[in-house]
Amino acid sequence: MSNRQYSEEEESARLQALGLAVIRSEAAAVLDLCQRVGATFARACRFMLGCEGRIVVTGMGKSGHVCSKIAATLASTGSPAFFVHPGEASHGDLGMITPKDVVLALSNSGETQELLTIIPIIKRLGVPLIALTGNPSSTLASEADVHIDVSVEQEACPLNLAPTSSTTAALVMGDALAIALLEARGFTEQDFARSHPGGSLGRRLLLHISDIMHAGDAIPRVGSNATLKDALVEMTAKGLGMTAIIDDQGGLAGIYTDGDLRRTLDRDINLSASRIKDYMTAGGKTAQVDMLAAEALQIMQQNKINALLIVDGENRLVGALNMHDLLRAGVV
Repeated sequence: MSNRQYSEEEESARLQALGLAVIRSEAAAVLDLCQRVGATFARACRFMLGCEGRIVVTGMGKSGHVCSKIAATLASTGSPAFFVHPGEASHGDLGMITPKDVVLALSNSGETQELLTIIPIIKRLGVPLIALTGNPSSTLASEADVHIDVSVEQEACPLNLAPTSSTTAALVMGDALAIALLEARGFTEQDFARSHPGGSLGRRLLLHISDIMHAGDAIPRVGSNATLKDALVEMTAKGLGMTAIIDDQGGLAGIYTDGDLRRTLDRDINLSASRIKDYMTAGGKTAQVDMLAAEALQIMQQNKINALLIVDGENRLVGALNMHDLLRAGVV
């Protein structure tokens, strides 16, 4: 280690240069992978597409951490998968692997002893073995049904010791496999949302208006002969910033909002004597009860409004919601 003392400015520049060197080194390693996506890559994909069980991803050390992420990506994109620690596998966890599975094993050296120990068991089960290694001449590579080369010229570590570029390359190849399978399976946004119901995408794609709208007595509404004062009282009581106007036949006649109220007050009229039907927006923007909440958001954004009345297939009022409801539901 150097004993040279750096100024703060020199130290800052040095650290930035070191960071950039790592990024460039790893970026180069990733670009080199383009030459490895060939027939063996396609064969590995076919094994996984034909898997009737689960894709079992396994590796030790830093490769094990990469394996966990690859397994999670596969599982969330339509290819059921889980991680098995190879050290635990030889002490009972091999029972998690069935003849219907496919094993995806990662090892930069291709000589990880814990992986080599379980290869005979995998072979006896007749389970396809896909290996990602940095050494095409290794034992793991030669024993695998399919070997994908993820070798790198050197690690980003200046000592060429710490797994850096090699783990990045393995991770990127794992992502390439997962996304190739996603496309081949015809996996959609809706499929992704179903496996991520707690995420923002899941909420956008799975949540319906009926799940979050105000219904029954919580819907603000007044008759078309009600006064503006009656409408104001109803709006205040229900707290949605608007009220529906119902005609004599029980149908939806229109809507009256906070914005309408401000414009009405500018005209200096008698709230107790004026009828709401003379100041409402006839009809108004509505949404169907079976729509997605995301579609309600789109209607609001396109029309620059903050509230919607919800109707059924016969245009009968069944609910109401505003932008705050969408915010609380995580749709926005």
